Amino acid sequence: MNRPMHNRCGIWGVWLAAMVLCGGCSKPAPVVSAPQPVVPQPLPSWDLPPDSPPPAIAPFDAAAAKTHQEAWAKHLGVPVEVTNSIGIKLAFIPAGEFQMGSPESDSDAYDIEKPQHTVRITKPFCLGVTEVMQEQYERVMGSNPSKFKGAQLPVEQVSWEDAVEFCRKLSELPAERGAGRVYRLPTEAEWEYACRAGSTTKWSFGDSESSLADYAWYDSNAGSKTNPVGQKKGNAWGLYDMHGNVWEWCSDWWKRDYTTTAVSDPTGPATGSIRVYRGGGWLITARFCRSADRDGLQPLDRGYFLGFRVAFSSVDQSGR
Repeated sequence: MNRPMHNRCGIWGVWLAAMVLCGGCSKPAPVVSAPQPVVPQPLPSWDLPPDSPPPAIAPFDAAAAKTHQEAWAKHLGVPVEVTNSIGIKLAFIPAGEFQMGSPESDSDAYDIEKPQHTVRITKPFCLGVTEVMQEQYERVMGSNPSKFKGAQLPVEQVSWEDAVEFCRKLSELPAERGAGRVYRLPTEAEWEYACRAGSTTKWSFGDSESSLADYAWYDSNAGSKTNPVGQKKGNAWGLYDMHGNVWEWCSDWWKRDYTTTAVSDPTGPATGSIRVYRGGGWLITARFCRSADRDGLQPLDRGYFLGFRVAFSSVDQSGR
């Protein structure tokens, strides 16, 4: 089965249409001055309370990732991992900064992953340790739309709107309301920051594809189906299946090109027609399971390659 390629090849259609409309462009083009290169502006210095731990600024190794995670959790008086009322485990992700997207040197990268740019995540958040399982989804929604049935399998064949509705209903459960947890999908920037966990390599564990089977279910080892969550190795922040198994919806509207400017807590365009998904899946090659790989589909689209994991952001330094 081919991977849905909703946004990777659209530029060729635009180019062809432009060539047809201009009749082969026989008219001499006007002389236009060469654009001046854009010089990215750095972000201002971090403005944190004096007693705050240092932000987790990539690159850093797995040991440092755990140190950042534990220091920030202790500072805010929260656990590194929490289990909610329906059994979803969520890991604490500290504030930090990373390079989002792929460098020009990555031969596997697509243009939609560029330019690589600095992103700052100023607010700690919690992210699902695994993708939402079918038993968890059914408990909240009362149904299970998945093609591949199994309580511990990731739910799939869910649209972006289904995932958002799950978050809304989960937030309304008495135990979750009592705990002050308001669930949502992660932003695309939060997703990649959490996936990388300080790494700057193609995958969170390194650049060697030969190790991917230890961390991910993809076309070489998945057996043409989804597999139970949390069976492979996790990343440095204790997140599993960030590479492979099912693609995961993010909250952002799709934007094809990244900015060259450093940004803080980006949430994507204000409007759009396509929502972002991340992570790769069981039916596709290693290239599409990289940390920076990205694509998008319409919010009502469903497929047995699409699932999600939840986040909540009631933990941050402003609430201390």
